[in-house]
Amino acid sequence: MKLIAAVDNNWAIGFKDKLLVSIPEDMKHFRNETMGHTVVLGRKTLAGFPGGLPLKGRKNIILSRREDFEARGAEIAHSVEELFQMLKDVDSDDIYVIGGGSIYNLLEPYCDEAIITKIDYAYQADTYFPNLDEKSNWEIAETSEEMTCFSIEYHFMLYRNKSPLEMPL
Repeated sequence: MKLIAAVDNNWAIGFKDKLLVSIPEDMKHFRNETMGHTVVLGRKTLAGFPGGLPLKGRKNIILSRREDFEARGAEIAHSVEELFQMLKDVDSDDIYVIGGGSIYNLLEPYCDEAIITKIDYAYQADTYFPNLDEKSNWEIAETSEEMTCFSIEYHFMLYRNKSPLEMPL
């Protein structure tokens, strides 16, 4: 299972249920990585998508404790155990965790890779990704050349988890 996110210098990912910044090349990178695969996300992340609709071209699984929650075009898991049951026949390399903060924190220990767009700026934020630089089991495997979008500098980075937990089934 993989994590994918854009983070700032403080590992922030959002403010008031919105992304911190929109970088077209990052959006394209996200689309290319996740297209045709399974994405796992929370209810609030789904609500932030255009029209509150699931991502096209991907199997969307929403993790929400709300028993009455429904989303047209998506499957709903009401617990981590139910999520893992739904994912048991999906190749781990085909699963992308795409947010938000609580979902990233919950599933990070089970992921073996993190595809991170590291933005060289500190934004006002209220939602954070786990700081992989502070976790001894995560290491940087690859870093792209520095890229720029207007005045925003960023890198695409690949982190690897040296000891991911197995999904309990």
